[in-house]
Amino acid sequence: MTVRKFVAPTPREALRAVRAALGEQAIVLSTRAVDGGTELMAMAPADMDALLAPAAGTPAAAAPAAAAPAACAPQVAPRNPPLAGAPVTLHADLHANTQAATLARSGDTLRDELKDELRSMRGLLETQLATLAWNGRQPEEKALALRVMLAAGFSAGLARYIAENMPSSALTAEDGGQTWMRDIIGRNLPLFDGDERLIEQGGVFALVGPTGVGKTTSTAKLAARCVARHGASRVALVTTDGYRIGAFEQLRIYGKLLGVMVHSVRDGADLALALGELKQKHIVLIDTAGASQRDHMVVEQIAMLAAGGTRVQRLLCLNTTSTVETLDEVARAYRGDGLAGCLLTKLDEANGIGGALDVAIRHKLPVSFIADGQRVPEDLHVADRKQLLERALAPNGDLRLFGLTNGELPLVAANSAAAMHDPLLQEVQLG
Repeated sequence: MTVRKFVAPTPREALRAVRAALGEQAIVLSTRAVDGGTELMAMAPADMDALLAPAAGTPAAAAPAAAAPAACAPQVAPRNPPLAGAPVTLHADLHANTQAATLARSGDTLRDELKDELRSMRGLLETQLATLAWNGRQPEEKALALRVMLAAGFSAGLARYIAENMPSSALTAEDGGQTWMRDIIGRNLPLFDGDERLIEQGGVFALVGPTGVGKTTSTAKLAARCVARHGASRVALVTTDGYRIGAFEQLRIYGKLLGVMVHSVRDGADLALALGELKQKHIVLIDTAGASQRDHMVVEQIAMLAAGGTRVQRLLCLNTTSTVETLDEVARAYRGDGLAGCLLTKLDEANGIGGALDVAIRHKLPVSFIADGQRVPEDLHVADRKQLLERALAPNGDLRLFGLTNGELPLVAANSAAAMHDPLLQEVQLG
């Protein structure tokens, strides 16, 4: 077994040196502050496995020896006498084998328990190191950027990634880096030019997402914008929602008010037939059945839209009142073979929209429209980057009711340690 010592100015640099020398699965045994900064004692996974492997003298290795006395146990005559000349040792042998197997299982169980304990200790140490890295070591400007983004609803991973990478030029700026932070968020926020790519160019678009996010109302709003621009004869509505009571009737009423025919389909074959009949339309809008992101229907729905024989561009409806964790799960489930973009709904009900922008940034989902009410079509607007940033980010000092204090930031930074390895974060452009 080889235990190595690593000393670095900061806990983060020490941990980075451990991983560089011993690998990502290295085991940190201890950490303490020294004159040179932070000292870590660590060992490689292979050395730990060798330490935990059963050796001579362990219960597993001693099993055969422990079984020897069993041969001296009283022999019990079986109910049916054995063949002539055969020794009666069946019960003794069975007892010995059972005892040996039991001791072997005990050794394996002990080794597994030790491994689990070491993994738990490693996770705890990484959390403590991440806490120390933020505790009193980050400039006030970075702490403020982290607080503002967290208060706006952004994920701890993205907020910490941007705050930690704030350059010295931003730190010395008059506003303490707030303009830089907003610029980075805006630069990474993709937009889907809804008026140009959807209304003007046309095509087939399907609004997808969980139940209750506003797909049907948003479909009607988009249809109204298209009718106002191109006329009712150039627009068609399709619904695949055969699950909710009255779903087709709701869309049919909207269609009647707009003078647009509404078609109902049940499966991929029906959809292919309907799209074939509607190929002369400028734009076809499909209202889909809502399904939880954890429902197998999501995969079936994606397959049905892809089997229609016509390119269907899917727009994911993101409910801005949901948490960033929920929205991230929705995006991962509905992504399938790719999404054309997203549509933000219920902005009139949301306290903060940072979570929705966070998901759009990390999953590279261009934002097309925003919906902020029930009126058709007034409460639908083309996404504007400047307005979204103003809506999302609270002014300096306005950190809302549940904003964090500087003393609480290390805890958030510690919990985001695992998120910092998310490959989606590595694609965020910082300059």
